[in-house]
Amino acid sequence: MTDVEKPVWLLDVDGVVNTTRPGWGGAPRKALVWSGADNTSYVLRWAPPLVDRIRSLHTRGRVEVRWCTTWCPEADRLERLWGLPELARSLAADPMPRGAACWPLKLAAAWEVLAEGRRLIWTDDEALPPPGPERDELTADGRALLIAPRPARGLQAADLDLIERFAAGRRLPTHRVAGRHRLP
Repeated sequence: MTDVEKPVWLLDVDGVVNTTRPGWGGAPRKALVWSGADNTSYVLRWAPPLVDRIRSLHTRGRVEVRWCTTWCPEADRLERLWGLPELARSLAADPMPRGAACWPLKLAAAWEVLAEGRRLIWTDDEALPPPGPERDELTADGRALLIAPRPARGLQAADLDLIERFAAGRRLPTHRVAGRHRLP
């Protein structure tokens, strides 16, 4: 699979990987992670099988995972914690905006992926555009898969199955809407 055929996965963290009740049939793992930007530690809770599947998809060359999260400036901490290789960062603002103030940067990162001629996978519990013209343009011709997981549960096995099918080149319905979305 050439790089242009391999989709880029923009991966958010909070509400997507870091969740309060990740499920996946086993006990979640948790750890304190220091944020120098916020001068505090955060409790992260995740499902190890989810992180294993993310790692596998990236290292097997099925997708190119890029961080698309307010954690971008400190993503090295997450890579060490979860045993991930160094991943590209899609956001480089300094200081990094938080919450809804970051959503336009994430949307710009999604457009950048499409401008590269790449297919897009975007997993975010909040920043995806709501159904409407902007979302329709992003997903035109099946070039993007947008998944907004429930923030308390994060990505689930069925979501990763969809991602794997999309990465394999299958055109999928792109209308999945869950979680919170930016208001039009």
